[in-house]
Amino acid sequence: MPGQPRADNRPPYARIASHYRDLISSGELSPGDLLPSIRTMADEWNVSTATADRAMKLLREEQRVQGIPGVGTEVMAQPISLTSGSERHDRSSRTQSSWGVGEESSGHTGGIVPAPRDVADVLAIAAGDDVIRRSRVYRDSHGIVSHSTSWIPAEFAQVLPELARNERLKGGLSLDLIAEATGRQVEHRVDEEAARIATKEDLQLLELGTETVAAILVLTAKFLDADGLLLEYGVDLGAPGRTRRTTSEVVR
Repeated sequence: MPGQPRADNRPPYARIASHYRDLISSGELSPGDLLPSIRTMADEWNVSTATADRAMKLLREEQRVQGIPGVGTEVMAQPISLTSGSERHDRSSRTQSSWGVGEESSGHTGGIVPAPRDVADVLAIAAGDDVIRRSRVYRDSHGIVSHSTSWIPAEFAQVLPELARNERLKGGLSLDLIAEATGRQVEHRVDEEAARIATKEDLQLLELGTETVAAILVLTAKFLDADGLLLEYGVDLGAPGRTRRTTSEVVR
């Protein structure tokens, strides 16, 4: 039977679906590949055929596979994904890396700059006050995934001067370093998503022609400590054509 995560209390159908979801996401299973038959899958996982069929139904609903009469269950071509800053933070907590499968980041910059009005409103400071701005570009085999900016209260530069340097951080994300240096950890998070027509500045950051007309997703995340104080405000500009997808288990 395929290996299962330790202490995984999800129902069997969810574990089976997760196993094949991971194989598809990693590229180990490619579009056009066939999954085992329901009978074979049931035998491999030591479950009923109804349970195996429920796992495949979940993957079909997610549009990761499709059933072809007389052939079997085939892996579908996947939309080009867009990962949010919150997901990168979660991934870093689990794996010590914010990169998704096949991703890399470049163009890391840092510095203390005057806060733009919209950022100042979020940080509860006056427009023009000092704020740490860090940015980088995430890419995968399809091109740019997103341009990511972190706005961080300027006070943290006193204990972590590297936050304001033009270099990739070592030892984790900025939130990881803040937690280690100050003991202030993320306890609450507020995520928002909005679509808009890309501005000229957006297009430049996404390395697109400034005359391009494109719709993009803007993903923001406020990371708060136990006292409700802001540790970081993240803004991700998703490249045109990217798709956001989330999955969750339904508790009955």
